[in-house]
Amino acid sequence: MPSAPNSAPTRGYSATKGQLLTRLKRIEGQVRGVEGMVEDDRYCIDVLTQISAVQAALDKVALGLLDQHAQHCVVGAADADKEEKTEELMAAVGRLMRRG
Repeated sequence: MPSAPNSAPTRGYSATKGQLLTRLKRIEGQVRGVEGMVEDDRYCIDVLTQISAVQAALDKVALGLLDQHAQHCVVGAADADKEEKTEELMAAVGRLMRRG
């Protein structure tokens, strides 16, 4: 069904957008916590441990988005668009895997 001209397009994460935003706000708080740890001259291993927790939280968000994209945008794509959407998905997976 086409969307109205003034409405936002439907994304794979549209149904869980509230949960996604809540999780991202929590991650933002974790990052601010890491900043506070550095300002307070906390032990480097403790800072690194918190950074690892932030990265793991972001990875979880990314995997959820990949899953939702695969279900909504790739599987649900018109036949003519499936190959392009699959290549787009695999490129995103590749970028995530090369991180680090």
